[in-house]
Amino acid sequence: MADTQMTPGVIAGRLPPDAYAENFADLHPPLDRHEAAVAADRCYFCHDAPCITACPTDIDIPLFIRQISTGTPESAAMTIFDMNILGGMCARVCPTETLCEEACVREAAEGKPVEIGRLQRYATDTLMDRPHPYTRSKPTGRTVAVIGAGPAGLACAHRLAMLGHGVTVFEARPKSGGLNEYGIASYKTPDGFAQKEVEWLLSIGGITIRHNKQVGRDISLATLRKDHDAVFIGIGLGATNALDIEGSDLPGVEDAVDFIARLRQSDDPATLPIGRDVVVIGGGMTAVDAAVQSRLLGAQTVTMVYRREAERMNASLFERELAQTNGVRIITGAVPVRVTGQNRVEAVEFAYAVQDGGALRPGPDRFTLPADQVLRAIGQSMVPITNDPADAIEQDGASLLTGPGGRTAPHGNVFAGGDCTATGENLTVTAVAQGRDAAMEIHATLMGDG
Repeated sequence: MADTQMTPGVIAGRLPPDAYAENFADLHPPLDRHEAAVAADRCYFCHDAPCITACPTDIDIPLFIRQISTGTPESAAMTIFDMNILGGMCARVCPTETLCEEACVREAAEGKPVEIGRLQRYATDTLMDRPHPYTRSKPTGRTVAVIGAGPAGLACAHRLAMLGHGVTVFEARPKSGGLNEYGIASYKTPDGFAQKEVEWLLSIGGITIRHNKQVGRDISLATLRKDHDAVFIGIGLGATNALDIEGSDLPGVEDAVDFIARLRQSDDPATLPIGRDVVVIGGGMTAVDAAVQSRLLGAQTVTMVYRREAERMNASLFERELAQTNGVRIITGAVPVRVTGQNRVEAVEFAYAVQDGGALRPGPDRFTLPADQVLRAIGQSMVPITNDPADAIEQDGASLLTGPGGRTAPHGNVFAGGDCTATGENLTVTAVAQGRDAAMEIHATLMGDG
């Protein structure tokens, strides 16, 4: 008898074969030429456009939409790429509903914004199947080490290469892309888009990537500082916060980011084991991605549990509604107190949270959810890149402290950007902006203008 959604345990192949292709198809299919023209026609082309202010990379949104409306999507793409070289990915994964589209005057007037994200994808896709549109400046003879091949590191590396510097990127994992490759739901970036974008970006030349090279393990920060004129740190957040309750070490309890990465690296989602009853602990984008994909893989019940009220979840309203549309139950105001099971997880006990001097603690009212798989999505932290006090970089709490242009202290030639910094926002678009701006600061410094 074939396995189904009702089959107990953590197994693969819960759904009919054709269901997987349908479930993991593109969340927002691309616009065709006519659809793009109609969507662009809704833009008011505001002179003092609030959507630009809301975009972390400061893309001139009315300009690129006007370029689409006049039949020149290639020019629109260049308007985007000039500010955001990962504009193709950002068009797919940016929470536009809380950024540019939320600021759109159409949203304020009608409750239906211009589809900025889909228009951006339409524009950028026109150039990404063509030769790279940028050329390098004359080589400067200066070299920069970039730590991390995620959004911040790639944006920094591309801008530095364009300015004529030699760049070597040190990436701890076997593939480039960082969060874009390993940490975003498959239905948001199907067909290997993350790697296609990396290959397109690297075709500018002048960038070497050394995979499986973790700074702090395989090479030291001190060596990079010595061998290069500048160093940029864009390592993101590689460590998941611990659950730290009884039973959290039982088999079947794992990090949601590892679950997402495993799915992203799988050639066939039908081969990925999933539980019948899945519990996701957390309320951010990672929690939603893990919960929705659990349902798409065939889990019978998926429940997200978040410790505060729904309005304080990091996941946007769109993401929460996406989860519920896909059959995910969301419980708010509850904290896990115990994971139970004999040889592996069987259930999770929760307590409704109560306020205690501004902090949350488990209250007396409790409930239990059956679970044969538990996914932790309770935040991430930075992985240290050095244990040598002489190499230490000033921090703001657990994050790197940066000044204008991503400068760090006390080393004059070390810069940082993205989620590993105190100003990071766990968004691809913000990481890109900080990587780009740090590249400009590094360039000014190396050329004597900083």
